[in-house]
Amino acid sequence: MSTPIWQWSATQTAEAIKNGEVSSVEVTTAHIERMHAVNPQLNAVVVDLSGAALRAAAEADKAVAQGESLGPLHGVPITVKINTDFKGQANSNGVEAMKNLIAPSDSPVVRNLRAAGGITLGLTNTPEFSLRGVTDNALHGQTLNPWDSDITCGGSSGGAGASLAMGIGALAHGNDIGGSLRWPAFCNGVATIRPTLGRVPAYNESAAAERPIAAQLFSVQGPMARTIADVRLGLEVMSRADPRDPWWVPAPLEGPARPRKVGIAPIPADMHPDPEVVAMIRKAADHLVAEGYEVEEIEVPELSEGWFNWFNLLMAEIRTLQEDTMRAVATPDFNRVLDNYFAHARELDTAGYMQALSERTRHIRNWMLLLEQYPVILAPVSVQKTFGVDEDLISPERVLNMWGDAGRYIGTFNHLGLPSAVVPVGLAHGLPVGVQLVATQFREDLALEAAEAIEKHAGPVIRHLWAREGQSTLERTE
Repeated sequence: MSTPIWQWSATQTAEAIKNGEVSSVEVTTAHIERMHAVNPQLNAVVVDLSGAALRAAAEADKAVAQGESLGPLHGVPITVKINTDFKGQANSNGVEAMKNLIAPSDSPVVRNLRAAGGITLGLTNTPEFSLRGVTDNALHGQTLNPWDSDITCGGSSGGAGASLAMGIGALAHGNDIGGSLRWPAFCNGVATIRPTLGRVPAYNESAAAERPIAAQLFSVQGPMARTIADVRLGLEVMSRADPRDPWWVPAPLEGPARPRKVGIAPIPADMHPDPEVVAMIRKAADHLVAEGYEVEEIEVPELSEGWFNWFNLLMAEIRTLQEDTMRAVATPDFNRVLDNYFAHARELDTAGYMQALSERTRHIRNWMLLLEQYPVILAPVSVQKTFGVDEDLISPERVLNMWGDAGRYIGTFNHLGLPSAVVPVGLAHGLPVGVQLVATQFREDLALEAAEAIEKHAGPVIRHLWAREGQSTLERTE
């Protein structure tokens, strides 16, 4: 193969190892060399597991030589987000005070990745408490966006997205309570899916207490990759059963065929859309038409109301159960961002909280009825270009503009719990832009099929970044 090993897809890598075209040690070494070349400036991988990775690769090669049954990720280098239990490593969640919180066991998603043969190169960075759209913390520092160091790599899976874009690992793990898979995929020009709640099992034994109920309903684990085929592979591997998660559902990964009909979600003027970004969304629709989809503009139910219901519920739980503990150990920047969040959240008493949870059911029902008419909905991730580093510190108004306006569809789909795939479409202002493809519960296959149709025409947008390797990749885009 003429391309460097670190540029291969996860499916391509697994096939080459299985067929004896390359060894796992050779592949892992190539990724480690890539990591050591670009990560010192990027700061995406904050726990280097190279030694353990090489030992695991050697064992993987022995299994091939002995003709053992191989998992779908056998010998494939991956990364894991640092807010997820990885046995023997600290689940710091980007917090200085948690740097010695050693995980006593692997989380279900890590266990599944390892059982499938994945080899972990390292743990990727996240913001403090994984609660910002910018990946920066006092413990590990800031992760840069490989396209432009003046803009954010996103959050909270910003380290996962940035490392993947720069060729560190063929597949990355992340999680998403408010866009933490989809926003970094948008910022870094990679693909992902936010699965349905219950698709991928989750549990951290290191946690002192169970998460509040709305946080449990909104948060999922999922894969990030450079191609939709790899996202599909990662989802299949991650979604295997684990008895520690009572939300897990043994739903099939594929369902019956549905009409190839896509609804284009509206972009209200109060989202302050950027024309170049919106043009990419229109281009995605054109790609779907070229692949035989019937595409129509539609109206969606209670978009703003759904976003605020999600935001109010999440902030109510933080304010009631977590704020004091967080603020006691947080940096001034985190406390400032939290203040900016709270400025827009309606304080909920017990009755208000119960009512908000009840109203969520109506929102889900209305969207699922819409998805009966349009099995896939095309929506923006953000209607503005990726914002600058630390813009969420500017003011409460700027925070609302970023998330309640430009990124309104991000939190909305967390609120609804619907599967949402992100695929890059192209560049606007020289930066990657991706779109969301949304389907009904447990029909990730429909979302990924539509995403793959777009990818067929757009191609892996990351090739534009790699083409700049002769330049300084982390210099500001002109």
